[in-house]
Amino acid sequence: MALLTCNDVSFAYEGTPVLTDVTFSVSSGDYLCIIGENGSGKSTLVKGLLHLKAPSGGTITTGDGLKHNEIGYLPQQTAAQKDFPASVYEVVLSGRQNRLHFPPFYTREDKKDALQKMELLDLLPLKKRCYRDLSGGQQQRVLLARALCATRKLLLLDEPVTGLDPVMTEEMYQLISRINREQKVTVLMVSHDLKNILPCATHILHLDQKQLFFGTTEEYRSSEVGKEFLGGIRHV
Repeated sequence: MALLTCNDVSFAYEGTPVLTDVTFSVSSGDYLCIIGENGSGKSTLVKGLLHLKAPSGGTITTGDGLKHNEIGYLPQQTAAQKDFPASVYEVVLSGRQNRLHFPPFYTREDKKDALQKMELLDLLPLKKRCYRDLSGGQQQRVLLARALCATRKLLLLDEPVTGLDPVMTEEMYQLISRINREQKVTVLMVSHDLKNILPCATHILHLDQKQLFFGTTEEYRSSEVGKEFLGGIRHV
C-alpha cells in the first residue's frame, strides 16, 4: 500500500500555475529523489506534501495509517535557526510535539524515543551541548534525529547536505541510507546533488514546472530526460 500519493496535482500562486501534472506514489522502504533546476517547483511540492499549501488541482493522499502531520521534515536551515539557543536533547525532543496530548507535556515515551534517536545517530555524547555551538554537520544530524522523532514511516528532507564539507556530506548520505534500509523509513529527498544521490535512490521524480519523469532509478538512467540531464554529470 502506498504511503503517499499525488494524483494529477497542480499548484498556482495568485492564479498563475507554477507546477502541473504531478502524479507519483511512494511505498514503505522507497527512497525517492526529487530533482530539478531552481524554480522547477520542488519547494512548492514540499509545501504541498506538508499541507502548507493547498493544490489548485488534483489530490494528495496518505495511506497505510500515515497521517499528514506524521511526516518527519528536515528543512533547509536559516541563519537564525543555526543560532538556536537550546540543548541538543531539547531540539531532538521537540520533534515529538506532533504527538502531544492533554496535558501538553512530554511523556516518558517521548523522552525515551528522543534518546533512542540520539543513540541511533551517535548524538548522546552531545546531549547537553548547546545546539548553536555545534558544527554544521553535527547540527544536521540533530535535525535528522528531530525529524525521526516526528515519524515512524516517512522522512521529507530538503537539500540536507547544503553547506556541508565533502566528508560531512558523505556521512549524512550514509546515515540517511542506513535509516532507509535498517529502520525501514521511506525517504523523500529534494536534492540537486544527483551524482551522489543516484546510487542510493530507488526512484526519481524530475520536475520542471511540470512532471518530466517519475519511475525507478534504472528507468531514469535509460529515459530521454534522464540521459539528457545526466549528460552533463560525469561518472554517474
